Amino acid sequence: MAIQRMDNVGIVVEDMDAAIAYFVELGLELEGRAEVKGLVADQCTGLDGVHCDIAMLRTPDGHSRLELAKYRSPTAISTEPRNQPHNIVGTHRVMFAVDDIQDTVARLRPHGAELIGEIARYEDSYLLCYLRGPEGIIVGLAEQLH
Repeated sequence: MAIQRMDNVGIVVEDMDAAIAYFVELGLELEGRAEVKGLVADQCTGLDGVHCDIAMLRTPDGHSRLELAKYRSPTAISTEPRNQPHNIVGTHRVMFAVDDIQDTVARLRPHGAELIGEIARYEDSYLLCYLRGPEGIIVGLAEQLH
């Protein structure tokens, strides 16, 4: 039996509104927000007393989703510093295909986005970069060159 699809990528955040604004500016669409708690949440996460707010955002094509979660309890654990390099074992990032990488970076800067390195050109195929945004979330951008 094979998987059907990747349903979503989940990210724990402290400032839900800032994270939503960042990803909406990137181009994701807010599907909805909900409160999650109870036995199923405890069983699924392996934590006791789970109570969190979630927001589900989807890509414009409707095929991918990003789930943001803000824990009320148990208290979320923060790793420091938040600006760790990309080569830490277990570090993850979410990559998005964009039409105009320069414009996307410019639009995300007011939301706290900072280039980790620089915009790089891969042969005559792609422009690529990594941004660090709210909560230290690393987002990759890829613009296919024609």
